[in-house]
Amino acid sequence: MATAKRLTNANVTMREVEILALIAHHLTNAEIADTLLISKRTVETHVSTLLRKLGHRDRRSLARYAESTPGLLAGTRRDRAMPAMTTAFIGRAAERAQLRSSLTGHRLVTAVGPGGIGKTRLALSVAGDLAGDFEDGAWFVDLAQITDSRLVTRTIADAVGVPDNNTGSTEHALIAALAARESLLVLDNCEHLLDAIRGCVQQILLDCPDVRVLATSRSRLLISSEWTVPVPPLSSDDGVALFRDRTAATGAQKRLDEDRVAALCDALHGSALAIELAAARYPAMGLDGLEAGLADRLRFFSVGPDGTDRHHSLLSAIGWSYDLLTPLEQALLRRTALFTSWFDVDAASVVAGYENNTGAVVDGLARLAEKSLVVVDRGTPVRYRSLETIRQYGVHQLDASGEKDDTRRRYLHWCQAMVQVLDEAPRNDSWRDRFDRVTNDVATALDWAEGLDESTCDRSEMGIRYADLLFTRGNLSQAQNRYEQAATRSASHKGRIGCLRQAAGVAATRFAGDDALQLLAASANLAELAGDFDGAARDLATMGMYIVRTPGIMATFHPIAEAKDLVARADALHPGSADAQAAIAVARDFGNAKAISETVDAVELAQQSEDPFLVSAALDRLTMIRLANHELTEAMDVANRRVQQLAKEPVTAALGYELGDALLMASDTALAAGDLNAAASHADALARLPFYQGENHIGVSRLITVDAFAGHFDRVVANGELFRVGWERAGRPAAAALCQAAYAVSTVHGMQGDDDRRAFWADLTIATGIEPHQMDRWGRGWAPIFDAMLALHKGDAQTAVERLVVDIDDPDVFRPSAGVPSGQWITGARWRPWYAAMWAEAAVLADLPIAERRLDRATDAVRGNPIAQTIIDRGAAILRGQHDRLPQIAATFARLRCPYQEARTRALSGRA
Repeated sequence: MATAKRLTNANVTMREVEILALIAHHLTNAEIADTLLISKRTVETHVSTLLRKLGHRDRRSLARYAESTPGLLAGTRRDRAMPAMTTAFIGRAAERAQLRSSLTGHRLVTAVGPGGIGKTRLALSVAGDLAGDFEDGAWFVDLAQITDSRLVTRTIADAVGVPDNNTGSTEHALIAALAARESLLVLDNCEHLLDAIRGCVQQILLDCPDVRVLATSRSRLLISSEWTVPVPPLSSDDGVALFRDRTAATGAQKRLDEDRVAALCDALHGSALAIELAAARYPAMGLDGLEAGLADRLRFFSVGPDGTDRHHSLLSAIGWSYDLLTPLEQALLRRTALFTSWFDVDAASVVAGYENNTGAVVDGLARLAEKSLVVVDRGTPVRYRSLETIRQYGVHQLDASGEKDDTRRRYLHWCQAMVQVLDEAPRNDSWRDRFDRVTNDVATALDWAEGLDESTCDRSEMGIRYADLLFTRGNLSQAQNRYEQAATRSASHKGRIGCLRQAAGVAATRFAGDDALQLLAASANLAELAGDFDGAARDLATMGMYIVRTPGIMATFHPIAEAKDLVARADALHPGSADAQAAIAVARDFGNAKAISETVDAVELAQQSEDPFLVSAALDRLTMIRLANHELTEAMDVANRRVQQLAKEPVTAALGYELGDALLMASDTALAAGDLNAAASHADALARLPFYQGENHIGVSRLITVDAFAGHFDRVVANGELFRVGWERAGRPAAAALCQAAYAVSTVHGMQGDDDRRAFWADLTIATGIEPHQMDRWGRGWAPIFDAMLALHKGDAQTAVERLVVDIDDPDVFRPSAGVPSGQWITGARWRPWYAAMWAEAAVLADLPIAERRLDRATDAVRGNPIAQTIIDRGAAILRGQHDRLPQIAATFARLRCPYQEARTRALSGRA
């Protein structure tokens, strides 16, 4: 890839490029060693070398650099690599040439043919030939294991290297990841997911002009631009060559009668899989035995084009091999066919019913592997997997054997046990890997359990615990779906209501506010039907709370009147419980910044309820009140208190939004109070929340803003690239909370004299969710502040004065009024100290006659922010000619950890 070449030119070896890519995915040294088959000590040496060569101080900085390097993150993922072919690809010269030629002239080519004909191997061979022609290589996506069409886009995104999208559309994130890439995307086994694949592929073709798609399917995708290449049976010559190669691999020495082999291959309809299975049996049976077996098995090939079983020819080939297995091998093959992912000996022993005969299972799986009926991963522990066609055949045999119900029960119980083990295990990197290994099986087991009674498997309980795990893993959209599914399976109103509330919590956490409202409305309706008026009141009040508190997570506009109506409906239910009354108290007049005593009472009621969600929401309201009344120290104290209280609580779906929002507010409040260290600490904690791990631009956005004020410009630029990569990977979501970070990066580029990058980031600011006119005059606070910072940095005080035209006591900006959305007056409160300091300093440096008056007025506005106060002190010293005070003021900025203002002070004193 081009990225790897650039790093190599920078004296970074290709092995170090591989390690850097895995560091970008936050793998530990042990995991990197396991992936690359090298020692942990060797990895440690390479990491130390990378830190030195690339000039980074620690691993976190190196990981952020790696994530921001174009092409490295998605381009070198382990799951992106084309599967290695362990045996030679034989023949099909004409088909390979036709497929290559088709891909040259068409952006979507589908290789169509019956199961077992060899579509996958052909596609892999051609993709291997062509991968070097694409700057970003090729991706391979195996869709065989996907049974839910809703997961198609997610599966493709995983293969490309796009993490679970928490704050936006997975489809948008996938398109964003592919839009600027030149690559070949191979989609294998499409026939059972045609509708979902059709929509996804059409979008890729529309928005990703340099991506070509090679699909394999048993039927056409039926897209207008599709070019179909039928995959015919192997020719007689190719069939013989394939048989010869595979028998040679078994160690067979006897010369083959090629005429008889050709006849055998013809009888197998040129099915590559059937020929391979026959070759595997040749050492034991010889051609005489194979021919005799054919005579007895040809009935399986007798169904012509009117046959209804799509596996007919493949079933015959596999069934013939299956009948040659020992009873134990047959039982293992059909019973382990339930696994949709890799499984180890212990899992196979439980599901196959041989817990007391593990040795026989070890031997049986080894024999199946030798006969190419299972694939082996010789790791620790050794794991096995059935190829999809073999697995489907095993399930077919399981149905016919009469063992299906018992085996599925054991499979369900094993999945339940895995869920319990994961639920009780500490959450660390190894936990994540263990979860990823079993998640497909748990999902399949839950879907299969749909037809079983609850005495066999508590589907609702298992579904809830699985949803909990998905949430912890950061798969937020899947977690929400599983909670909703568990709600439909629950036998009681109480169970359904609980699941709906959990689903609403996940929706809010991933900023799907409208989903949260709909789920809470459904919960409230069920609660009211069940006579749980307290629960219904709490749900309605929470809906009202979300509307006023979090308009930024809503896809549609919800007026304050809607929130008031919901709270009134909740109150009309006359709830008697402490939590319902507390919820109503917190929600009532949430947007009224003057309701101070009511807010204090709401906090007290919430604390009495001992509900962490309500306590958090009440403290959030109190934080906003303190900010609105310019009580910065008090606001910071309340925000920190909220974070500390939530830190005592487990990470759950119900509290996900509160955990994230508490850190967001704490960071913003600390910035308003001029505590840059605390602001950065809270932003970093936000980025480390497990359910936001894939959305690093959220946390980095706060760090960017803090570093811009502090003067860590190199970090702003580096984190800006991380922000851009994360934002694009998330589907370029429009969220007003992200705009200030983008504009901070633009400002820093301007300070560094890079006007082109400044313009680029100014455009990106607009794209993140703000209209240009919204940045005029007050411009949500941060716009005029950053513009003034840049102007003052360049020595253009007059431009700064002209940009800071809003008076610091303007009531429309800085004084909250009833009926105004909370976000509007909170913005004024948050940015007033910084704005006032620059408003006054600009007047001093521009020699305005009102400079003294501005300094006096600004002193009150910056109260509680020591950095802003020190800027005022500097302006006063300059105005009064007290330049000898500037070194002491510079030292004060250093103590406050604001190196930019320290350096600026020394420059103003002539001692820079």
